[in-house]
Amino acid sequence: MKLRTNFKHAVNTALLVLLAASAGQAQTPKRTPAKQRDGANIPMAKTGPTAGGVSKYVNTFVGTEAVTDPKILGYIAPPNWRPWSGLTFPGASLPNAMVQLSPMTKYQPAGAGYEYEDDSIVAFTHTNKGHWNLGNVPILPMSGYQEGSRFGSKFSHKSESAAPGFYSVYLDDYGVKVSLTSTLRTGYHKYEFKNNTDRQILFDLSKALSGVNTWNIEQAGQYAVQGFQGGEGIYFYAQLNTPIAKLDQKDKRPVEENQQRRNNRGNNNKDGYALITLENGSAGPVELKIGLSFVSIANAKENLEKELAGKTFESVRKEAAATWENLLSSIQVKGGTEKNKVMFYSSFYRSFLWPALRSDINGQYRNARRQVDTADFRYYTEPSLWDTYRNKDVLLGMITPKVTTDVIKSMKDVGEKTGFIPTFFHGDHGASSIAGAYLRGIQDFDIKATYKLLLHNANVEGRARPHLNEYLAKGYISDPDVADPKVETKANAGVSKTLEYSYDDYSNAQLAKVLGDTANYRILMARSKNYKNMFDKSVNFMRGRLANGEFIKNFNPEYPYYEYMFREANAWQVSFYAPHDMPGLIDLYGGPKPFEAKLDTFFTKPWNPKYIARNIETFIGQYTQGNQPDHEAPFAYMFIGKPEKTQKLLDKILNELYGMGPNGNQLSGMDDAGELSAWYVFSALGMYPFSATDPKYLVTVPLFDEIKWRTPQGKMVTITKPGKGRTLTSVKVNGKVNKDIFVSHDIFKTGGNITIATK
Repeated sequence: MKLRTNFKHAVNTALLVLLAASAGQAQTPKRTPAKQRDGANIPMAKTGPTAGGVSKYVNTFVGTEAVTDPKILGYIAPPNWRPWSGLTFPGASLPNAMVQLSPMTKYQPAGAGYEYEDDSIVAFTHTNKGHWNLGNVPILPMSGYQEGSRFGSKFSHKSESAAPGFYSVYLDDYGVKVSLTSTLRTGYHKYEFKNNTDRQILFDLSKALSGVNTWNIEQAGQYAVQGFQGGEGIYFYAQLNTPIAKLDQKDKRPVEENQQRRNNRGNNNKDGYALITLENGSAGPVELKIGLSFVSIANAKENLEKELAGKTFESVRKEAAATWENLLSSIQVKGGTEKNKVMFYSSFYRSFLWPALRSDINGQYRNARRQVDTADFRYYTEPSLWDTYRNKDVLLGMITPKVTTDVIKSMKDVGEKTGFIPTFFHGDHGASSIAGAYLRGIQDFDIKATYKLLLHNANVEGRARPHLNEYLAKGYISDPDVADPKVETKANAGVSKTLEYSYDDYSNAQLAKVLGDTANYRILMARSKNYKNMFDKSVNFMRGRLANGEFIKNFNPEYPYYEYMFREANAWQVSFYAPHDMPGLIDLYGGPKPFEAKLDTFFTKPWNPKYIARNIETFIGQYTQGNQPDHEAPFAYMFIGKPEKTQKLLDKILNELYGMGPNGNQLSGMDDAGELSAWYVFSALGMYPFSATDPKYLVTVPLFDEIKWRTPQGKMVTITKPGKGRTLTSVKVNGKVNKDIFVSHDIFKTGGNITIATK
C-alpha cells in the first residue's frame, strides 16, 4: 500500500521521537520467574516418540478444547451449546495432504469431530479440516463386540500421545492400543490387541461429519476390502496383515426401495455399517493400510501400493516426522518463554494442514464438473479464502511456494470449468491470495489466463460476487429495512460485502498494474474506494444502507449479525477495515486524533454479554479475536504513529488468548483452517502482512530475541531484538534505518538482517 508523503512523514517522525526519548534510558527490567511469566498452565506437547528438534514443541491438541470461562468467552454459553473455539483435530497428517487420520469423539454436532472434553472415541476418520464437514471413512478396531451394543470406547487423555504425523491412544473398552501415521494419500493403522481372539474392525460408512448419501464395501481377497463413501465421493482400498474371517454388512433400519433406486451404489442409511471379523490365531499387532482416492478404487489401491511399498509403520512414522521437522525448522527462534515456543510451533504446524491434496499419484483428479481429469500439477481444494487470505495463504507461499503454485493452478482449473475463480463463504478473496503470491515472486503459472478469470469474477454477477450488479451501479450493496433484526436475520450483509469487494478490487488492480492493463487498473482503483460509501460520518461507523441510499435507521453498532449489514460481526468490528487505504480510512474519521479516540473506545467498551453470536467470542472491548473480520484492527495504531498501543494489544492477545484453560488447549476462536494460527505466527515474529496483497510486512516487536528464517531458496533472514522493551522505536534493515512502518518482501529474496530496537 502506498502511504501519502505527509502521512508517512508523520509516522516516521513519531517513531524518531520515540527513539530519541528512549536514548540512554534503556533499563533491564527485573526478570519474572518463568512460571509466572507463562501463566499457571503451560500447554506442553504430548509428543510421540519421534518428536525431536523444534517438532517437540508442537502440541496437536491445541484448539480441541472449548473456551468455557465467561470472562474470556464474553458471555455465558447457553445450555448444551459448545462455543466454537478451536475446532481443530489432533491426528496424523502430512502438510496439505489428502489424508488427515484423526480420532472422532462424536459426529454432529462437532466441528472437527474430536472434542477434548469427551471421554469416548467412536472411530478414526481419514479426512478433516476443522469445519463441519469431511470426517470420512470411519474405522474402529474392536474386541468382543456384541451385536446391538454401541460403537465406541472410553479412553483417557493420559493414554494419548501425538506428534506431527503420529497419534496414539488406548481404547479401554476394547483393550487395544491404536497407533496412527500417514503419507500424503494413505493412512497406516497399528492395533495392539490385549486379546488376540474375537477381534473386529468396524467400517462405519453411513457416518461422517458431512452428509453420506450412499456407501458400499466388498472383500477384495483374504486380506483386503475396498469400497466407496458418497457425499464427498471417496474411494478406498484397505489392506490387512491378518486374514479376514468374514465381512458383515448391517442396516439397523430398512432402506426404502425408492432410496435404493436413487442410490444405486449402495445404502443410504445413517445406521448402516460393515464389520470385519479377523481370523484367530495370529499374534502381534494388526496392521491396516488404507489408500484414498476421489477418482476410483483402482487409484486408491495404486496410491496405497506406491506410497507404502516396502515400508513399515515405524519407517512411515519417521518419514512423517522428518517431513514436518524440515518444514517447521525453517524458522528457528531463540528467547521467549516455553509457552511462546509451544504456541508458535503449534500454530506454525496448524497453518499447513489446509488446503488439502485431491489428486492421485498418477495425476488424476475429479474436477469441478465432477469429471475425471489429469494434470501435471498437484490438484488441491481451494483455500478457506474468507479467512486465510489475510495471512495463512501468505505464509503458505513463503514456506512452500510449490504448494501455493499448485493451489493457484487448481483454482484456475476450477475457473476454467465454472467460469469463476472459486470463492469461499464470503468475499472474492482469491484476488488477494493470487495477486499477493504473484507480487511476491510466485509466477510459475499462467497469470494472463488467471487474471482474465479474476476480472470475470469482478465484473459478472454469478458464483463469485453476489449482488455485484448493485455494487457496480451504486458503489455499495444495500440491505432491507428490518424492524427488529436478530442475530440470525438473513439479508445481504451489504456492509461487509462492499468493504471486502473494495479490497478485492484493489487486489485485482495490482495485477492490472504489473500486467500493463492501465484501463482496468484505473477502473479497479476507483472501485477500491467504494468502502467509503458505507461510512456514516454522523456516527463514525460503517453502517448499512437502504436501496434508496439512506442509512438504515434501526442501528445498534454493538449488536452482531450473521448476515444483516455485517457478516458475523457488528459495526465496531468492521469499521476499521480498509487495509489497502488506511490513510483514506483515517481521513473519514477526521484525522489521526479522532481515529485514535475511536480505536481507544473500540478496545475498551465492554461487550454486552446478552449479545450472543456463535463464533464471535473472546473480546477486548468490542474487538473479537475469536473471529476474523477485525483481525487487522490491533495494527491500526501503527498508522498514526502509536506503536506502543498496537504492541500492548498484540502482547495481550499472544500471551493470554492462545493456549488457555486448565490443559493449555483452548484457542480464542475457531481456527478456520489455520487463519487464527497464522495470525499468531506472523504476530509472534513481528512481521504481519497487513494488506496480504502487498509484498511487504508491518513491523512490530517479536516475542523472541532472535529469529532465523530459512527461505525455500536457501536465503537466510535474521530478525533480532536486542532490547528487552516491548515498545518499537526503530527498525534497521541490513544496518540502515528503515524509513517506513513496513519491510519489503525483497529481503526474503536476497536474505538479510532486520534489527528491531525497543524501549
